[in-house]
Amino acid sequence: MRESRVIAMAGVLQACRLVRDVATQGRADAVAVQTSLASVFRFDADSAADVFGGLNGLRSGLETLLDQFENDKRDLTLTQLVLGVLRLERKLSRRPAMLRELRGGIESIQRQVDHLGVAHTSVQARLAELYVATLSQLRPRVVVHGNPLQLADAQKVEQIRALLLAAVRAAVLWRQVGGSQLRLLMRRREYAMLARGLLSRSTLDRG
Repeated sequence: MRESRVIAMAGVLQACRLVRDVATQGRADAVAVQTSLASVFRFDADSAADVFGGLNGLRSGLETLLDQFENDKRDLTLTQLVLGVLRLERKLSRRPAMLRELRGGIESIQRQVDHLGVAHTSVQARLAELYVATLSQLRPRVVVHGNPLQLADAQKVEQIRALLLAAVRAAVLWRQVGGSQLRLLMRRREYAMLARGLLSRSTLDRG
């Protein structure tokens, strides 16, 4: 269960890092984007790792976890974004009607994913629309800071919203496997150690 919590938090961190990268630079790691977006469509995976298609696609998230948990100079903007996503998920957990709406919307987008692929701009646009219709209605909203030029680009904004949906999906998993903010504060060193082991395992699996 502890490894599952580390995997779930790595999923949250990865999606939030991708949001920040798109918002500031206008681009993000394509493999990580595909992994995070694909996780939105995996409702009934057998394990936390399976939600992300295995550990390989989570390398960015595991590396980010190590940076945030072991580095004295943490990325505070990223930390604030993660905390905003966790708060949003807690509000969502108390809205069963919205949860049903989200699931129905995701299932309807699945047909487009099967045809075009999860990273296609049309799929990301549909996920962004679903985010606006549901999660964006909850308060307080998740605030994304970045380069005004990137945030003025409609397609970049759609990708950011789609990735925020992926971050919330990982936050749902985090709660399902027993994650909490108190655990996060009390077990940072333990989580970092487990993340190193998972990174090593993903390297072996890839080799």
